[in-house]
Amino acid sequence: MTTAISALTYPYFERLVWRKFGPDIQAGKYDIVHRITPLSPTANSSLAKKCAKAGVPFVLGPLNGGVPWPPGFDVERRREREYLSYVRGLYRILPGRRSMLRSTSVILTGSHYTASEIPEPHRTKCVYMPENGIIPARFNLQAEQNLNPPLKACFIGRMVPYKGPDILLEAAMPLLKAGKLTLEMIGDGPMLGQLKGFVKNHGIGNSVTFHGWLEHSSVQKIAACTNLLTFPSVREFGGGVVLEAMALGVVPVICDYAGPAELVDDQTGYKVTMGSRTQIVDRFRELLSSIIADPSSLPEKAEAARARVLSDFTWDAKAKKVCQVYDRLISERQEKPIPS
Repeated sequence: MTTAISALTYPYFERLVWRKFGPDIQAGKYDIVHRITPLSPTANSSLAKKCAKAGVPFVLGPLNGGVPWPPGFDVERRREREYLSYVRGLYRILPGRRSMLRSTSVILTGSHYTASEIPEPHRTKCVYMPENGIIPARFNLQAEQNLNPPLKACFIGRMVPYKGPDILLEAAMPLLKAGKLTLEMIGDGPMLGQLKGFVKNHGIGNSVTFHGWLEHSSVQKIAACTNLLTFPSVREFGGGVVLEAMALGVVPVICDYAGPAELVDDQTGYKVTMGSRTQIVDRFRELLSSIIADPSSLPEKAEAARARVLSDFTWDAKAKKVCQVYDRLISERQEKPIPS
């Protein structure tokens, strides 16, 4: 619904922008015009063509979203009331989209999937830039990766269908019941009562703690006492919680789909192949069992995960990348004559 409202109001906003800044853009008083919001790739821009005519590079993004629901999750889609997702692809034929893409100099894309939705002739303009980042000072704790049993895991997020807290509890249930794993459930949401009922009915209350909603500092303290972030979200655009866990040295276990799958590799965590709900439950259980049987690789993965986040996903690192894009565009502009 938010996307639909934005699509209706944004053209008016851009007219106001051009009315105020257009003359100066045409006079060459600006080196670059960067449209940062909205993030949705469904919102077209009339400014791109006007800037191109004035010889001023136009930067779009970072764009994000658009990740489709995976097959077999229509029940979850309806529970999330994502009814517009069934017709979302119609934005590709909206008036002005082709003109915008032709006139844009650089398209920052927040995910590889979003980049794949850009028509082939314009994909060379895409620069990959995940929208999430971290502030190192806010992540000053580090998980010890104590491998003494039981292994400790956490889930951080809203208790809603697409994030899969119920999938996690079902997958981990035998391990929780056997005392091989403990689970910290951090977050609130409409599924919380159902999840607590599952824990009570299966007699695993001694191994599962529900913390509800917590301040960020408290979340960090709890997460830093665990080995794993167990996060079977089936439709996550960005995966900020995955980056935050990696920054703490908590090893992520995720579904190999959408945003989180682009942040995690074999050196920094574990990925479960997507499938039906039943298949994900089985695969998560199998993977958790194998980690518990031999957790020796966790400290190395934790260190690699931390190093990657602090190198590539701080806001300073992301700002540096944007500046590199700007510098390139300005250099290219200086080599071309400005249209008269």
